[in-house]
Amino acid sequence: MNSQGEGKTGYYIYKDIHMGELISKRARELDIDESRIASFFSLSISEVTAMYEEKSIDSGFLLMWSKLLEYDFFRIYSQHLILYAPASGMLDTKSSHRSGMPKFRKSIYTKEVIDFMIELVNTGQKTISAITAEYGIPKTTLHKWVAKYRSGKSGKN
Repeated sequence: MNSQGEGKTGYYIYKDIHMGELISKRARELDIDESRIASFFSLSISEVTAMYEEKSIDSGFLLMWSKLLEYDFFRIYSQHLILYAPASGMLDTKSSHRSGMPKFRKSIYTKEVIDFMIELVNTGQKTISAITAEYGIPKTTLHKWVAKYRSGKSGKN
């Protein structure tokens, strides 16, 4: 791990999200001139630079950053919810009224989440039981992932 806590895969960003740093990193990767960014937002360069220091960004600005930098920054929050907020905890079981909010039939695990879980097992950082306890992913699902995606490495449950 490096000094910022980033492992080789970079999955640490889903635990403790600092959106300003991520936006700054992406802007540097694309080598976009700061004056172009400031013009896009109709802000001064110092106001744009101040956003890089912010842990969270207004959703309207985040949408604009996503468009400008051609990266879905909202997905980082979605990944956090998948990893750290079990789907059953998000269900409204205490209320009998019908919500007008969209309902999601099941949790959808992205390839990145699956790769992360397989890496935890392959490297011995976590057992399948530990992953089930921490992230709420069913054991049968994890066993299927391990059987399907494990790259010939041996690991213990």
